[in-house]
Amino acid sequence: MIPATLLTVAPTGAETAKSDAPALPVTLDELVRTAKDCAQVGASVIHVHIRDEHHAPTLDLVRLTETVAALREQTDLVVQVSSGGAVTDTEADRLAVLDSDPDAASCSMGTVNFGSDVFWNRWDFIVELHTQMRERQIVPEYEIFDLGQLATLTRLLDRHGPPYGGHVHCDLVMGVPGGMPGTTQALVAAVQALPAGATFAATGVGRTTLPVMLAALSAGGHLRVGMEDTLTYAPGEPVRDNAQLVARAAGLARIAQRPPMGVDDARALLGVKDRRPSGGRPHHGQAG
Repeated sequence: MIPATLLTVAPTGAETAKSDAPALPVTLDELVRTAKDCAQVGASVIHVHIRDEHHAPTLDLVRLTETVAALREQTDLVVQVSSGGAVTDTEADRLAVLDSDPDAASCSMGTVNFGSDVFWNRWDFIVELHTQMRERQIVPEYEIFDLGQLATLTRLLDRHGPPYGGHVHCDLVMGVPGGMPGTTQALVAAVQALPAGATFAATGVGRTTLPVMLAALSAGGHLRVGMEDTLTYAPGEPVRDNAQLVARAAGLARIAQRPPMGVDDARALLGVKDRRPSGGRPHHGQAG
């Protein structure tokens, strides 16, 4: 079997204003349309942040639950919600996102300086997220911002057991001001520190996008791309839309002879519980 590349799209994030990036999907209609477009060009997972009616980041549970349901109804993608939210969100609100019944959710492995802000992730909170996801049959994606957070992940698994589904999958978030740099050397060091049997994706923030993608592919890893992390496609050229970033990642994956992974294979890899309607297919047709 030809090895394939899991492509995750992170289309919105919590940092960028719509006024600064008009192509940023912030409404439910925009997000669903983005999901369909990205699925068509190779994405199999969508990492979800939502915005309120004023386009500000929010963890509003009603709005998030509607978003998860709409994405599941109208696409076949694995729906992964962010439990990180924005740096100002409370632990209670971040835990409550699990009530939206997603397929998967992020689980950040430590506190990190985030530019001039601090993204807080206390040990007890990490344990609570990990435990609640397992109880609710939600697959975690362990977000790694720095090398020491992989030691935290090993400690978590040793003390509190494996995640739901049994498979450990990490996302190496590289190039955040305050976290590990988006370099080949940093990626190699992180890969060497992964728990045995774990898989990883890598995210390069900003201008580290391409170096991180190329390094991750060469190391047998998977990719996360999207306007949450990247707003410039090339010097002086703004990103047109999220599908443009997914298509570039898919093209590089094919060059590496590791083409984009299909949704069913992605679900099998991650150990996702099938919550899809209509016998596992979206009511409005497969989007990719």
